Amino acid sequence: MDLDVTSLNHRRAARRWERASVGDILERLTWSYPDKEAIVGAPGAFADAEYARLTYRQADAAASRVANGLLSRGLRQGDRVLMCCENSVEAYLFKIGAAKAGLVCVPVNPGLAPDVIGNLIERAEPAFSVVDAGVWHQVEPAFAARGLAPHVTITIGGDPVSGSSTFAEFVQGQPAAEPDAEIHGDDIWEILFTSGTTAQPKGAMISHHSSYYAAYSFALTLTRGLHIECDLKVAAFLPIIYHIADQVFTIPAFLSGGTLVIGRRPDPAAIAEAITREGVTALWGGSPIMVNALAALLREDPVAYDPRSLTVVVYGWAALPPGTLATLKRLCGEDLVAVEIFGQTEAISCHRFWPDKWPDTYRATSPAQNYVGVPSPLLASTVMDETGGMLDGKPGVPGEAVYRSPSITAGYYRDEEATAEAFRHGWFHSGDSCAYDDQGLRVMIDRYKDIVKTGGENVSSLRVEAVLCQHPGVARAAVIGLPHERWGEAVTAVVVPDPEHPVTEAELIAFCRERLAGFETPKRIVFAESLPDTIGGKILKYKLRVAHAGLYDT
Repeated sequence: MDLDVTSLNHRRAARRWERASVGDILERLTWSYPDKEAIVGAPGAFADAEYARLTYRQADAAASRVANGLLSRGLRQGDRVLMCCENSVEAYLFKIGAAKAGLVCVPVNPGLAPDVIGNLIERAEPAFSVVDAGVWHQVEPAFAARGLAPHVTITIGGDPVSGSSTFAEFVQGQPAAEPDAEIHGDDIWEILFTSGTTAQPKGAMISHHSSYYAAYSFALTLTRGLHIECDLKVAAFLPIIYHIADQVFTIPAFLSGGTLVIGRRPDPAAIAEAITREGVTALWGGSPIMVNALAALLREDPVAYDPRSLTVVVYGWAALPPGTLATLKRLCGEDLVAVEIFGQTEAISCHRFWPDKWPDTYRATSPAQNYVGVPSPLLASTVMDETGGMLDGKPGVPGEAVYRSPSITAGYYRDEEATAEAFRHGWFHSGDSCAYDDQGLRVMIDRYKDIVKTGGENVSSLRVEAVLCQHPGVARAAVIGLPHERWGEAVTAVVVPDPEHPVTEAELIAFCRERLAGFETPKRIVFAESLPDTIGGKILKYKLRVAHAGLYDT
């Protein structure tokens, strides 16, 4: 064995005892907590009862069987494994298994349009593919158009696709020994496509090192309020197979020696049941809409549900109403820590805002302002103008949030132009517009592509949405800019009304005019039964722009 004890530079750790590999995480825990539950599947989140509850020893053995099964099929280092799956224990084990084998997992949101899925298949050129039975009807056209057939079916919601193996059949007879694979920490183990809020998602390349850094930084947040860190039980009901949440709401459970509870979909009742049944301590709550729904359910039925085990609730994308936080603290305990995060697929070790750390700011802030706090200690971040100038020390001046961190994407797979555009001035450019306040806290203004440019003014769609959602007649709202002969773009709101509080277009416009500047007030309100969005709650505004493009033509 060649052990280099002379070189001090250009060393690349590849040996199992010193390397950073996502595939090694479960195995390392077998030396400390072999018989502790590592992964628990909530009802509906596993195909085979054998995988409903797995210890670290069992989970590691299953992931190793996946890895050895892939290698026995002739896959080699760097080959891509495509996954079109919703949350399940088996799908998660497949991801870890692919990482063990030195392969690259490419999870794709099965809810994307068939032409988009087809485009992603072409870019990934997968050597192997896995699908959920329940989503096969959605993705089959894209697979067929590219001549791709699934190799493994996770049989939740249906039978195996013809010609494919079930998960249990695939791993049967495979050795549980660790596969022999050379892996470096800066190897890419996952390509995660951006959320689909633009027409064609980009493939963010995620390295083993990046995942470790992001996970450790979030482990510090998720273990707040616990006496001992290995008591951590994280519940993830929002997507963790094809979403960047897998980095920060699954791996931290293992790095803390805790337990991951996987839910199939973000249903408030299922989440409340899991908290009560499993004693969940940390919850990825998603959007404030989801947290609001959960808080209301817990409040309405205190007999059926007991949330007192919760010590941390994480939310994102918008401000959490103080009333919701007060309800959660009353039900869970005053020491409950709520934290808003602000990040993206490319850089998830992100900004954090704790209402308990800045209570005066939290209570005094208008709902139209979305405070996202300060960067994670792992993340160097500032706000930059279009020339590359720093805006720190200039409160209220909007610019772009830019990052430097070991936990950001290595680039966009097979997209040199987009990568070059994102990495400029020595920073990664997020595409998010932010500003400092007079304390140095960051305030999220909007995604640049969602800012409405009307009559020479820039309007934050998030700000207008926050005002609209204060009206009792509004259940959900999305604000977009639509072509207008006079204004260039007209501020337009698409609103899902609350059936219990009827409201008219004129009433909503008047409500906004009292609270917003004239140029910010919507020119029109369009009522809709629902809004197109991702399962995580991000509204697909490009679809609304297409659907209503001709609104001001007449």
